Amino acid sequence: MPDPDDRATPPGLPQTADRALQVLLAFDRTRPEWGVTAVAREFGLHTSIAQRLLAVLAHRGFLVRDDSTRKYRIGPAALHLGRLWDRAGALDLLVIPVLSDLAAQTGHAALLSLPDGAHTRCMLAAEGADGRLRGYSLVGELYPAHAGATSKAYFAFLPEEERDRLFADRPMARFTPDTVTDLAVLREQLAEVAQRGWAFTTGEYDTGVATLAVPVFLRGEPYGSLSVGWSSSRFEHDPEQWVELLRRGADLIELRLSRPVPRR
Repeated sequence: MPDPDDRATPPGLPQTADRALQVLLAFDRTRPEWGVTAVAREFGLHTSIAQRLLAVLAHRGFLVRDDSTRKYRIGPAALHLGRLWDRAGALDLLVIPVLSDLAAQTGHAALLSLPDGAHTRCMLAAEGADGRLRGYSLVGELYPAHAGATSKAYFAFLPEEERDRLFADRPMARFTPDTVTDLAVLREQLAEVAQRGWAFTTGEYDTGVATLAVPVFLRGEPYGSLSVGWSSSRFEHDPEQWVELLRRGADLIELRLSRPVPRR
């Protein structure tokens, strides 16, 4: 939901358009439906203005109206923009500088991974001074939810019932001797990750690879994970020395993805 402190329309920008976008951004996991009265109350608008804003957004496909409840949900136009966002390279523009800085400071590969079903997928990566972690690009690589810090740093922060649905009747493959395949043990590990705020694993998905990861949040909801990986046979590190570095990187990614870009 938009920060109330950010609701004032900047000078020189059309207020009506800004209000419509603020209403659109109010839809999230905790509030997937909005009615006219609720929008009017939340944004301090007359009900007729709230009605017109919702109607315009629905007309353009950004919202759909449930006639039985008279409430609105996110519409198909948002899907179109989401797909365009993936293809346009905007994520690269905003996040690659963060990953490059992290890779430069640690000397190792830095990754941003986003959820993909019962996995996370590496969306962007930057190499460190020690070179590639593998003989090929990490971008596009899938990491199962039960193996490795990259995924655990994300799945540990999902609501428990949502996470349980992902694992229900799903076999957990063993990739290395250190892969956890017992659901009870995995639940304990994820609880520990959620409590301390970061994940660290060695050889759970790739033999000889150590990974430190932290969650990335957007508007208070889990979005993905930011991780650093290195060869555990070549390097020995105390993972806690980089936790704050990764947290600062995750905070910067959240800021870049959820706050407006300053006007020039």
